[in-house]
Amino acid sequence: MLSKDEIKNIAVLARISLREDEIEKYQKELSGILEYFSELDKLDTENVQAIGHITGMQNNFRSDEHFDFGEIGKEDILKNVPETKDGYVKVKSVL
Repeated sequence: MLSKDEIKNIAVLARISLREDEIEKYQKELSGILEYFSELDKLDTENVQAIGHITGMQNNFRSDEHFDFGEIGKEDILKNVPETKDGYVKVKSVL
């Protein structure tokens, strides 16, 4: 079973604050979860093939293509933005 100090440390790592009654609650719940994983360790997986995805699907990437709209297309696109600067879309600062 996880100690109260371990639960407090996990809470610090998760950046959450816990009351004393919550510490006891999570102590029981997290210990139960970890015990369940220890049960999974007992399973024989010697002849089980590892898979990356349950459906067996593969990634289908689209080709990265560049489309040149020309000056007329660029002007039409820039007509739709609220503000431009030196031929580019001007956006508000993020930080």
